[in-house]
Amino acid sequence: MRNASWVLLAVGIGLSACSTTSDTKTSTPPAKPASVNGARLIAADSEPGQWMSHGRTYDEQRFSPLNRITKDNVKDLGLAWFADLDTHRGQEATPIVVDGVLYISTAWSKVKAYNAATGEQIWSYDPLVPGGWGVKACCDVVNRGVAVWDGKVFVGTLDGRLIALDAATGKPLWDVNTIDRSKPYTITGAPRVVKGHVLIGNGGAELGVRGYVSAYDANTGKLDWRFYTVPGNPKDGFENPVLEKAAQTWHGEWWTLGGGGTVWDSMSYDPQLDLLYIGVGNGSPWNQTYRSQGRATTSSSRRLLRFARTMARTCGTTRARPARPGITRRRSRSCSRISRFTARSVAWSCRRRRTASSMCWTRRPAS
Repeated sequence: MRNASWVLLAVGIGLSACSTTSDTKTSTPPAKPASVNGARLIAADSEPGQWMSHGRTYDEQRFSPLNRITKDNVKDLGLAWFADLDTHRGQEATPIVVDGVLYISTAWSKVKAYNAATGEQIWSYDPLVPGGWGVKACCDVVNRGVAVWDGKVFVGTLDGRLIALDAATGKPLWDVNTIDRSKPYTITGAPRVVKGHVLIGNGGAELGVRGYVSAYDANTGKLDWRFYTVPGNPKDGFENPVLEKAAQTWHGEWWTLGGGGTVWDSMSYDPQLDLLYIGVGNGSPWNQTYRSQGRATTSSSRRLLRFARTMARTCGTTRARPARPGITRRRSRSCSRISRFTARSVAWSCRRRRTASSMCWTRRPAS
């Protein structure tokens, strides 16, 4: 569908297609648009008519409990409104819907806000990404969505910036650079917000960069912490013991080629354990012969690789769980198998453990 002219569509059954019986009770409107915080996200299931984060809930289940559209009445769905988008380029964003307003990002990292009931555009924002930056993107100039928190809308731009917008007006509040602009980094993933930290990763492992995830203060844009997913040059020292351990499984001068392991999409937060799970992409370069001299990993790293390159870390600090270092699988493919995953509970060895899983597999917890 990327070759088609893009429009944003809304469908409805009567006047309440997107509501459920438990969601029709009246409530006091919030004092400001996008009035979202941690307590509200944790209790997202109590507001089934909202979609307040990228995966709807912190555990990114992406399941809507709305129940008024059924197999019996789906035939009655019809167009409620549409909005033309000013591009023929790819569209991959998950819309955010909060208190009657729909927020969406489009190609070239533009952001728009609509009245969710009528389709009337409230505001539009263009970060003016340089057109030449598009050559650094592996898979078109797409953007996967925005995050909202405490009256602000956050978007990562293709050219590596993180921007906070006023949810009421779309005017920028702060704009920070998150990358080394001399390297071919991009951002196409949606930010997430946890405890006032705006979390953002990046892409570019196909072209030779070193992956990391960063957290910025939602109010000021100040960098709170950064965690690298692969080790850098050992002569420069390691940012933490986890990366020092991971470096033992790499060979040659991998740091001259970037290393890869970019956090280009998936994140999932478990508020019970206060852990953030992130998925990383391919090693850089793709060809392991050049990346790590074609050598096999050790038996210990193979055990770690069974965690499917997912790292768990305590949100709000730079401490990573030592059993989950950033080791990139011995492979030459570009896409990660964990482009989508969720936090969930699984039973293991007669004990209940919280863990992360993708749509294709369940990761075995550490024994």
